[in-house]
Amino acid sequence: MMQKNIILTGVGGQGTVLASKLIAAAAMKKGLPVMSAETIGMAQKGGAVFSHLRIGEGVRSPMIRRGTADLLLAFEPAEAVRMLPYLKKDGMVVVNSHPIMPVTAALRGTDYTGKEMVAYLRENAAHVLVLDGQEAVETIGNPKTLNVIMLGAALESGALDFLTEEDVLEAIREKVKPKFVALNEKALRYAFELARP
Repeated sequence: MMQKNIILTGVGGQGTVLASKLIAAAAMKKGLPVMSAETIGMAQKGGAVFSHLRIGEGVRSPMIRRGTADLLLAFEPAEAVRMLPYLKKDGMVVVNSHPIMPVTAALRGTDYTGKEMVAYLRENAAHVLVLDGQEAVETIGNPKTLNVIMLGAALESGALDFLTEEDVLEAIREKVKPKFVALNEKALRYAFELARP
């Protein structure tokens, strides 16, 4: 019986919720049961955003218990550390290394580079794939493609093994505004190159 527990986390404006919807849409198209729950805290102000996504037979609740997530897809390193307790022992973390400094840290003049968070993840998770999201979106030419780049990296890593490239492309064509479809298709394919060992 196939079941996948996925947590997506980031801050407002990174496209976390859309990435969750793309995975859910692709899974439902394959006939897989899907349950999801989202928490959006001050999203437009750079607040924390996370989605719980449960896919497969026998799922009764959208909320993921601590220590049971198969995949933590993190768009920001501090948010990845915050949600790490939800990951199971042999789970996978796919994380963007580029930090977004919280307003409180900026006001205090704190030096937050994200490096310490990535180091913590590497020490405390069995499988960690780190992407430089900033460099990736600059290569694609649009910061709004970060969500699809991260999703593509997770797909290439094998953490979303119930989906294919075509499944995700189909979801993009259905859920993304037509004028942005080609850009997001390009971002997805670029992500495969980034995530290859």
